[in-house]
Amino acid sequence: MSRAEGIVSEELVSIIMPACNCGAFIGEAIRSVLAQNYDNWELLVVDDASSDDTPPVVETFARKDPRIRYTRLPVNSGPAAARNKAMEEAKGRYFAFLDCDDRWFPEKLSRQIGLMRTEGYTFTCTAYTKIDEKGNDLGRVITPSPRLDHEGLLRVCPGNSTVIFDAQSLGRFRIPGIRKRNDYALWLQVIKKAGFLYGMDEPHGSHRLRKGALSGNKASLVWYHWQIYREMEHQPFLKSCYLILYWVIATAFRLR
Repeated sequence: MSRAEGIVSEELVSIIMPACNCGAFIGEAIRSVLAQNYDNWELLVVDDASSDDTPPVVETFARKDPRIRYTRLPVNSGPAAARNKAMEEAKGRYFAFLDCDDRWFPEKLSRQIGLMRTEGYTFTCTAYTKIDEKGNDLGRVITPSPRLDHEGLLRVCPGNSTVIFDAQSLGRFRIPGIRKRNDYALWLQVIKKAGFLYGMDEPHGSHRLRKGALSGNKASLVWYHWQIYREMEHQPFLKSCYLILYWVIATAFRLR
């Protein structure tokens, strides 16, 4: 690790991971955190009342590494509630997000936190690859814009598992209780404080496409986008229609 990376490793990173019935994949996600060349992190796994083997899988890792903290919600409340619970308990300066079926590359934290410290950025994301349910690379790389303001973020949602923000500088946020696209609703809150979202064009993780995932059915997400634009962001009717059409076209052409 370089001298610069050694300095930034002194800053604690809180990794937010909601989980629900992800026993088949969560072990790989956790191992990708353990493989980081940045050591000063805590992983907060909040289990949204899983009915599969998610609890024993996570508990096995937690017993071996005290940086992994496992909490189980008594009833299924949705990923927004799980993320909010994790953020309430987080102790780090930086909040990073990793879905339980995605995975990071080993230099993800050191490179991204290093950039944030060097440039003074408070809100960043990275490029990422797409993998199938079995973890095979699909040959697709999703690259973010170098810089987005609030208006730009209304058109483009970053990959959830690529985002990090500086909670010490920006403060804490509470995610609205919608079941889908709640991560996007969070980013739109954060950018109002941060001013800009800066993107790294180098991939530092993979997003898994799998059957049954909450975000898998794109058609079902239209209503949640409408809620965000109209009820949370208070965008005009015609502009909200335009933003949804823009998102549908981008999705159809596999740009996102």
